[in-house]
Amino acid sequence: MNLILIVCDTLRRDYLGCYGNEWVQSPALDGLAAQGVTFDRCFVGSFPTVPMRHDLMCSNYVFHTTGWAPIAPGNVSLQQRLRQQGYVTQFISDHAQLAAPGMNYHVAFHGIEWIRGHIADRWRTDPGEYEPPCALEKLRQPENWVWPWSRNYLARRTESDWPSPQTFATACEWLERNRAHDPFYLFIDTFDVHEPWLPPRHYIDMYDPGYEGDEVIYPRYDHAGYLTEDELHHVRALYAGSITMMDRAIGRLLQKVQDLGLWENTAIAFISDHGWYHGEHDYIGKHTVIEREKGWQFYDEVARIPLLMRAPNLPAGVTSHALCQPADVAPTLMEVLGLDAPQDTHGRSVLRALTGSGPSAREIAVTASSIPLDPGVRSYHAITDGEWTLQHAAAEAEPELYHTARDPAQASNVLAEHIAEAERLHARYLEYLAELGCTPEQIDARRPLEPEQAQ
Repeated sequence: MNLILIVCDTLRRDYLGCYGNEWVQSPALDGLAAQGVTFDRCFVGSFPTVPMRHDLMCSNYVFHTTGWAPIAPGNVSLQQRLRQQGYVTQFISDHAQLAAPGMNYHVAFHGIEWIRGHIADRWRTDPGEYEPPCALEKLRQPENWVWPWSRNYLARRTESDWPSPQTFATACEWLERNRAHDPFYLFIDTFDVHEPWLPPRHYIDMYDPGYEGDEVIYPRYDHAGYLTEDELHHVRALYAGSITMMDRAIGRLLQKVQDLGLWENTAIAFISDHGWYHGEHDYIGKHTVIEREKGWQFYDEVARIPLLMRAPNLPAGVTSHALCQPADVAPTLMEVLGLDAPQDTHGRSVLRALTGSGPSAREIAVTASSIPLDPGVRSYHAITDGEWTLQHAAAEAEPELYHTARDPAQASNVLAEHIAEAERLHARYLEYLAELGCTPEQIDARRPLEPEQAQ
C-alpha cells in the first residue's frame, strides 16, 4: 500500500468541521475524516515545530535531549524504514525551517522538492515598498519575521503563488509522474497555517468582509489585551482564511489521488504540530518559547492536535478516543501498511486500539518544550490521561489541574478539590520520564508538585 503523510503547522483542531467547528470551511479535511479515523485524543509531545517533526519521523521524543536540532545519529526515520521495504520516497515542503543550515529532516528521501517563499525565507530581493497593515508594536519581532517575509509576499499575484497551494500542486504533479511506483511514500510538509496570515483577499472576506481596521498578520506573543475585540476577531478571520486556502489545496490533492486510480491502494494521514491561542486564557500566540523566564501553560488549544487517518483497511467515519502522540503515528502507519511496527522507539502503534483487539498504547501523554536543569527557569509540561490534565510547572509557578472531560475549555482549576488525581498523574509522569531515559537530575527537577516544596 502507498502512503501519503501530510503535516501542517499551527492548526488548531477546533477550527476544523470534523472536530466540531461550525464556521470555518474545511470540506476536504472533513471529507477525509468521514472516510477514515478521527483521533480525538492526540497530544503534542516534543514542542514546538522542529522537535515535533523529530517525534513524528523517528518516533523518539527529544524534549528531554536535543530539542530543536537535526535528527541525531541513532534515530531511524520512517522514510529510512520504508526505503528498506522497497518504497520510493519523496519529500515536498515549503517549510523553510526544515531547510535551515544544518537541518537534515529531508535526508533518506529519494527525491526532495523545496517550495520557496514562506515566512522569512531568504529568497526574494526585488525592490518594492511594503506598507505594514498595522502598528509595528502589535507584530512579533517585525525586523526578524515580517520584513523578510514582505519581500516574498510582494511577488504574489494569484492564489497559486501562495506557498501551500504551490506545495500541494507540486505534490499533484509528482503523483502524475510517479504513480507507477509500487509502492511509494509521499511526505508533504506545509508551513501553513503558521503566521503571518495574509491569504488572498477573497479568503479573508469569507470571514470578516468590510473590515477596515489594523490587520495584525503576525501577532505579538503576549497577553491578549493589546488587541481590540475587532482586531482579535479579524485575526481569527485571517487564520480561518488561511485554513480554508490550505484545505482547498488539500482537496485538489485528494481528488488527484482518486483521479489517478490510487485511492484504493493508498493510506493518507494528516496531522498538525500544535495549535495557537486566540485570546483563550488571556494569551495570544502559541507559547513563549523565546522568553523562557515567562512561560505559558500547554492548554488544549495548543497541546491537543488534529490527527486523521484514512486507508482501505481502516474503518470509515470512526472517532478514536485512544490516547496518542506524534511519536505513535509512524508505528501505526507501518502496521496499516502491513509492516511490523518498530519496537525500538518511544512510539507505539494504536492500530489494535482502533480495531478493538487491544488496549490504548499509552496511559498518559506529555507535552513539553524542554527539561531545563536550572531551577530558576520556568518550565511547563502538560500531563494528561485524556480525562484529567495536570499543568505541571517548575520554578515560581503553581501547578493546575483540569477535569478536561467535563471542562474542555480548561477554565476551572480543580487542584485543591482533587489533589489525589494530581498526585496520581504526577507520580506516573515521573515514572514516564525514567522510562524515556531522563537523567536523575532531570527527574529531580520535575519532582516537586508544589513549587514551594523545591525551596
